[in-house]
Amino acid sequence: MFIGHFAPALAARAITSEAPKLGTLFIAAQLVDWAFFILFLGGVEQMRLVPGITAMNPFDFYHYPITHSLVGTLVFAAVFGLLVAMRMRNSIAATWAAIVVASHWMLDWISHRPDLTLAGGEETFGLGLWNHPLAAIGAELAIVGLAFWAYMARTKGPIVPPIVLLGTMLVFQAINWFGPEPTDLGAPFILLALFAFAVLTAIAFWVGSTRWHRNELGLGVASPPI
Repeated sequence: MFIGHFAPALAARAITSEAPKLGTLFIAAQLVDWAFFILFLGGVEQMRLVPGITAMNPFDFYHYPITHSLVGTLVFAAVFGLLVAMRMRNSIAATWAAIVVASHWMLDWISHRPDLTLAGGEETFGLGLWNHPLAAIGAELAIVGLAFWAYMARTKGPIVPPIVLLGTMLVFQAINWFGPEPTDLGAPFILLALFAFAVLTAIAFWVGSTRWHRNELGLGVASPPI
């Protein structure tokens, strides 16, 4: 998944005003992919192009035990939750941040072919939704649509910023689905992926600065910067 990973971020902020701001939750949603791409550039974790390995993309993630094992993802979740707790002094916010980080492994388990591990061992897991394009596209759009609807229903503020966010997400996702397959996994490709994450996260911070939860009093209510 790509934008599907942001659905838990939108949902968390919709559920409670004590969740971190939307931009922080967007970082949480793709934290392990940020780490994977950086580690890949450093030669620590590995992927390669294998055309046809799944129906939707040619990526063979054959070695990423630090970021995409279940244990590794949970460690990232715990550390990020701790940072949020230290920043916000709110255990509920920290818990939601950690849940959003941890959701990444579960969504990858649904979409990936069996290439995920529990702790970096030989046994691999993945339901392979990427081998069923119509189902994969429908599922990703459905969870993002539902989460976005919940976020809009549970928050107040101008409509333009979230519409810009949703539109940008859909444009990036369309490029991911229907654009030409990559032919090289060099630094330009990785930096382009990180750029897409950064753009969406920056817009999410903007959206979060313009909307507030319906349980809050209004724009004047004091809130932590995170």
